[in-house]
Amino acid sequence: MSSSPHFEILGEIQGIETIAVGSAIRDLNRLRKQYGPGNWRKLKGTATVRLFDGRIRNAEIHWYEAHGIGKRKLKIKSFLD
Repeated sequence: MSSSPHFEILGEIQGIETIAVGSAIRDLNRLRKQYGPGNWRKLKGTATVRLFDGRIRNAEIHWYEAHGIGKRKLKIKSFLD
């Protein structure tokens, strides 16, 4: 699964939790403007990632998601190893 020019997610994202929904998302207006209206949620989970330099690390990933639009704005929040 390709996710960002800076890293690639290897395998599945585990332990997915919802952080915020709808108006609780600070970037909601930008998301709607950039990707369209939807039931936006901010989520987090852990995954094994390959960094741009080839290193493989375990990381906590944050992203936004809406039904029919998919995952957007994936970022590494912290490394777990």
